[in-house]
Amino acid sequence: MMAKRIFLSALLIISIAFINNISAQQLITPITTEKIAYINSIELLETIPGKVAASKAISELNQKYKDELAVMQNDYNNKYTDFLSNQNKLAESIKLRRMQELYELEQNINRFMKVAQEDVESQENQLIEPLRERLKEVVNQVGIEQGYTCIYDKANPAIAFLTPNAIDANPLIKARLQSTRR
Repeated sequence: MMAKRIFLSALLIISIAFINNISAQQLITPITTEKIAYINSIELLETIPGKVAASKAISELNQKYKDELAVMQNDYNNKYTDFLSNQNKLAESIKLRRMQELYELEQNINRFMKVAQEDVESQENQLIEPLRERLKEVVNQVGIEQGYTCIYDKANPAIAFLTPNAIDANPLIKARLQSTRR
């Protein structure tokens, strides 16, 4: 009977030691199945089919506004130069009218610049936003298909740390963007 107690006690001590050993090993070397990848959304956005055409359209619109602004500023400069050279020869009422005209031209130029900026921004959003949505869709598809836990965007300045073990998903996203044209 004593041998049985010693055997059971030894078995109990070995079991406790074995369980403690397993728990300690799990704490030291945890098993992880998480996959983390990263992208650069700015770089990827440039590779989306349609981005070149959208950028060209925005650039052309911007140039049209710049050209029109140059015409308006040239008209203003000519009238201002004429006013400065002739102001001593003008009657007071004509001088005041020309000064008012110059002021109104300045106001028109300022309004035009504001409208131009708003229009360019609106066109940019209208043309670029669908491309951003497409990029988001493809990133989600690749993330699900590849089993990533997380895909960080390196272009986002809020990311302060990126593990060296992260996987660059840019090549997969680029390939998908090039193969699935919309």
